[in-house]
Amino acid sequence: MTSVRRLRKAARRAPWADRNYLLLTAAATITGLGSAGALIAAAFAVLRSGGGATQIGLVAAARTVPLVLFLLVGGAVADRLPRHRVMVAANVLNCLSQAAFAALVLVGEPRLWQMVLLAALGGTGQAFFAPASEGMLLAGVSGPQAGRAFAVFRTGVNGAAIGGAALGGALVAAVGPGWVLAADAAAFALAAALRAFLDVGPAVRRERGGGLLREVREGWREVTGRLWLWSVVAQFAVVNAVLTAAQSVYGPLVARERLGGAGPWGLALAAFGAGTVLGALVMTRWKPRRMLLAGVCAVFPLALSPAALAVGLSAPGLSGVMLLCGICVEVFAVSWMTALHQEVPEDRLSRVSSYDWLGSVGMVPLATALAGPVQQAVGRTAALWGCAALIVLLTAVVLCVPDVRHLSRRRTPSPESDRTSPEPGRTSARSGRTPPDAPPPSRSVPEETPGEAHDGAPSRTPAGPPATRAVPVD
Repeated sequence: MTSVRRLRKAARRAPWADRNYLLLTAAATITGLGSAGALIAAAFAVLRSGGGATQIGLVAAARTVPLVLFLLVGGAVADRLPRHRVMVAANVLNCLSQAAFAALVLVGEPRLWQMVLLAALGGTGQAFFAPASEGMLLAGVSGPQAGRAFAVFRTGVNGAAIGGAALGGALVAAVGPGWVLAADAAAFALAAALRAFLDVGPAVRRERGGGLLREVREGWREVTGRLWLWSVVAQFAVVNAVLTAAQSVYGPLVARERLGGAGPWGLALAAFGAGTVLGALVMTRWKPRRMLLAGVCAVFPLALSPAALAVGLSAPGLSGVMLLCGICVEVFAVSWMTALHQEVPEDRLSRVSSYDWLGSVGMVPLATALAGPVQQAVGRTAALWGCAALIVLLTAVVLCVPDVRHLSRRRTPSPESDRTSPEPGRTSARSGRTPPDAPPPSRSVPEETPGEAHDGAPSRTPAGPPATRAVPVD
């Protein structure tokens, strides 16, 4: 509680903590609480309706497919329309889908096709919300303290996720999953109301430059024109996928066979969540000059998670590893957000975010689907070591990119006009070379769970500990 009071006190004094920032943070914290509980409630709702692992997988896939299909469209829409309106509309859709899910659970047993449909609506809402939310947050913070602002935001979101999971689990046991899903719907309604009060002034109004397809292509050029950006997106397409497979498929199996069951595994996941809060607090103070270098180097320790499962580390040892991984995730996440904030023009932030999200979640369903066959082919231990090796190898390759090593934080804040054109006498990373001061990336993949209506914000999480991305949360 002391640390929370300090954060609130610091936020009141900070020049970057304006009305919009506080509304965004409050809304994301509220929906973080609701979504974390709904994650547990949705799974138990499927089980109580007579479903099993196959049904849970089908509902999760139903959510993932529209998320992947509509992300690029969502990014283009968010750069054409006022972002806060896109966020409110997505929250309303998530609210309605979760309310319908709750009603079905409370009045009887929901059918599989109904849960699949509602999960698909939730994924569609997230596809439009995530790019708009990330663009709104990145565009709304200015000045040399942007990194601290992102870290404080993520502290609130990560803390809400931990508290929401604990509260949600207790409420599912006490009152049943239907009421927890209803509470999540109410959280989305409250978040939509808060976001409706966001003030979007003339300075951030964007001109429409043609059709959606043209704007999607412009976003693609914006990403591929920056070597540091697309190399990290490509890196995390694989890193997030293998981490999700290791944590959501292999982790529970290892826990059952070697650690004593769900209890020790739950403790490890809780340690990961605590690490994300601690890491965000660290980043409120630490501002590495070469942010991208610091952020990418922080990815190396993530390989310890599958490695610890491979060697059968004890429960306390595994919890320690997961705590370290949580800290490293936040170092990378805040660094990545700061890099995007500094280097990407404001009117293209949502489109770039949509490609970033697509890279992070696109391969996750494939990885989880292949986890079982790979285990049968080479064995679980070899599969886990393969996951660790891929993380180390890809991170080492990305560090060979000069822009990743040299992109540095600007010593003085640039005016808004400088977000779209480099300063006289210097070359920007936007034109292919890296200025001697720009920031790095961060990632987190939202867990794709049946009925979950998670919006997505600087932070995406695989089905275990939140993997490795930073993005807007619901």
